[in-house]
Amino acid sequence: MTAWLLAWAMPAALAVPPEPPNLVAISERITTSGQPSAPWLEGLKAQGFEAVVYLAPPTVSDAVREEPLIVAKQGLVFVNIPIRFDDPTPADVDNFAAVMTALAPRKVLVHCQVNLRASSMVFLYRTIVKKEDPDAAYDSVRRVWTPEGPWKRLIETQLRRHGIAFEPF
Repeated sequence: MTAWLLAWAMPAALAVPPEPPNLVAISERITTSGQPSAPWLEGLKAQGFEAVVYLAPPTVSDAVREEPLIVAKQGLVFVNIPIRFDDPTPADVDNFAAVMTALAPRKVLVHCQVNLRASSMVFLYRTIVKKEDPDAAYDSVRRVWTPEGPWKRLIETQLRRHGIAFEPF
């Protein structure tokens, strides 16, 4: 049976929304991804999530406009840190680290559009704040992309700023 026929024949209650792009489980407490669909977001609480950190501006074309409401209706925390993709800053890293530290006891989904911002910021949080091994932490970035341009510069300067000797590129 072809996939489209199977999907058509499956009752709506049994249909599972597709996973967001570049979904990466970092740990029991942190998952990163690209933009989830509204139906996938509606199932966050059932998956054990307690918070969502969205790293793209809410005005990007593929944003789920009702995401804050979808998340809030489930009793979850929603935080938007609108990081410009073409100009991430040290202040963005500091803000993200503060939010993640505050949410530390919760299971958190960190996402953006494609998981480029999210994977990079979570890498920096894990190495700078959590003091995890940079090579192990960088594996989750490698699964998604190789940072370049302003993201490469941000990662390099933040690692140097915090005295972390690691050459990921």
